[in-house]
Amino acid sequence: MNHLRSALACAISALVLTSPLSAQTRDAPLFEAAQAAQPAVVQTLRDLVTMETGSANLEGLTQISNYLEARLKALGATTERIKSADSERVMIKGVLTGSGRLKAMLIAHMDTVYPAGILATQPFRQDGNKLFGPGIADDKGGLAVILHSLAALQSTGWRDFASLTVLFNADEEIGSASSGETIATLAALHDVVLSYEPSPAKAIAQHEGVLMAAAGTATATLEVKGRASHAGAAPEQGRNALIELSHQILATQDIAKDIPGAQLNWTYAQGGLVRNQIPEKAYAFADVRLMLPGAAEKISAALNAKIKESKRVPDTEVSVKFEVGRPPYVAGERGLALAKRAQAIYSELEGRKLILHPTTGAGTDAGFASRSGKAVVLESLGLAGWGYHAKDEYIELDSIVPRLYLTTRLLQELAKNLP
Repeated sequence: MNHLRSALACAISALVLTSPLSAQTRDAPLFEAAQAAQPAVVQTLRDLVTMETGSANLEGLTQISNYLEARLKALGATTERIKSADSERVMIKGVLTGSGRLKAMLIAHMDTVYPAGILATQPFRQDGNKLFGPGIADDKGGLAVILHSLAALQSTGWRDFASLTVLFNADEEIGSASSGETIATLAALHDVVLSYEPSPAKAIAQHEGVLMAAAGTATATLEVKGRASHAGAAPEQGRNALIELSHQILATQDIAKDIPGAQLNWTYAQGGLVRNQIPEKAYAFADVRLMLPGAAEKISAALNAKIKESKRVPDTEVSVKFEVGRPPYVAGERGLALAKRAQAIYSELEGRKLILHPTTGAGTDAGFASRSGKAVVLESLGLAGWGYHAKDEYIELDSIVPRLYLTTRLLQELAKNLP
């Protein structure tokens, strides 16, 4: 991972320090539409946040799905509910048809990490420039930006596109296992995909930004089979799976250090059933992050090789299973060029700066969107905020107008000059 981060940092630093394009005149109708929309955006955020939509909260996810489908229909979109194969969750797809050539897809997710009842202790509220609420940045701010950007474009009569596809996902926070293939398949039919995860707040970064890379995800499962016996009367007759598991965890804890683009952390373990029995089985699970093509195969092979090198407890069986989840997102040259166009648009707002963030260890559906390599993908076009997955998550109100303006102008520019 460090190899990729260094390379990206060098390339991106050059882009940040160099004026991306000559300053252009601000588009007055779009800017005025963005300004006029801010109160409505705040109301939409209130609506969205007060629906509790943890990934396991099917009632809340149904409520928000209905709400967003109605909002897309009000914009004139043809909508579709795409049912999950493993639950009652649905993706909401909306398509607007125009008269131009551009085929663009805008994606965001409806689910959050918060448990039911969270609003009782973390209500929707405002404090100065900050608007608080569970999931307000990740990713309900993204949902709001998409809805109101499309409304702003409609208010100017813009129709210079072949199709604008909107896709709202319901299981992003748990890996997009049931939606990833849909995202990847649809993305390959478009020229560009804009993804609306949040941008870091000013307490973290001085300016709003977009993201150039994000980790792919995988899970490693280590399993040890031993032999049960009485822990007091006959411990020597057992084969302690928990001891062997501990040995293998220590042996493999640094295995990713020599694999470029990979990171592994053992995060959860379980062994034994009761206090007075030598444990027959034990398991450990690792969170794996992948930043380069081929990293998954290399780390899987290294794990399998390492567990065969030595055993601490004789007559135990050790195996490892490696499952790849979300693929990595890397903007690449075309994505960097699109980010450069975004910087130029931001400069129209009295020279406002747009940062290009090199990478993050968090996964994103932009990984699925960029998997085929056909569409140009740009991530983190949502509102600026912080506290994701934590207490007192918030967005910054003064990021609303710039982010609406960025999406509307970027789509207009892409329609004139396809990526």
